[in-house]
Amino acid sequence: MATVTHRTRRRIRVPVTGLAALALLLGITGAQSAHASSADLDCPAAEIFATDNTAVVTDPDDPRLRTRLTRFDHEVRAIIRAHGARPAASTLLDGVFWSGAGRQATYERSREFDVNRVGRDGLHHIAGAIAEEYDQEAVLTFRCLPRTSPETGAVEIEVPGVGVNRLSEALVADPEARERLGGGSVTLDGRLVLVAEIADLDLARKFTVSLGADWNEARLSYGDREFVS
Repeated sequence: MATVTHRTRRRIRVPVTGLAALALLLGITGAQSAHASSADLDCPAAEIFATDNTAVVTDPDDPRLRTRLTRFDHEVRAIIRAHGARPAASTLLDGVFWSGAGRQATYERSREFDVNRVGRDGLHHIAGAIAEEYDQEAVLTFRCLPRTSPETGAVEIEVPGVGVNRLSEALVADPEARERLGGGSVTLDGRLVLVAEIADLDLARKFTVSLGADWNEARLSYGDREFVS
């Protein structure tokens, strides 16, 4: 997991990292009926969610969670440029994920990188280079596409008004959400970020509302996601 930002902070994202490559699932059908707005026109060509963390962090007060990943930010931008793409904004994320093996919540700092001038194959290659460089099990990518594209199979949502502590508490308290959805991320200004397959919309919406967020303020972007190792 994680981190995100730019424009009015158009969205936040879910970080995926070595030991916690998890994303919330969200369905398209019903997103419209739930009045969430589409943010397709405000979406970069692609996004990469990554971290340099390889440790399992279970203490929310662990000092490693206060890093701003500044050096990592510069290094990943260099990797993106070296592969012919153009890095744009990046956003710092606080991720909370459920560890099935440890039966507990785990935490992670990560960054979301906006990437332009890149296609599907190029994005895959860049994410693979990042995963190898930082010894990650998986790096999450998201390509923005029209909702009607035959390649569209995922949704990214952003909802303001969520704190990382509340996300952690809700995940631990909800067995269905933690087993089926896995986790999520929050930007430093309190925006929940979820990257999802087009499924389980009702569960994702209910979980989001349980966090105290207003679903009417949710913004959705459609596209294609991939976990690259």
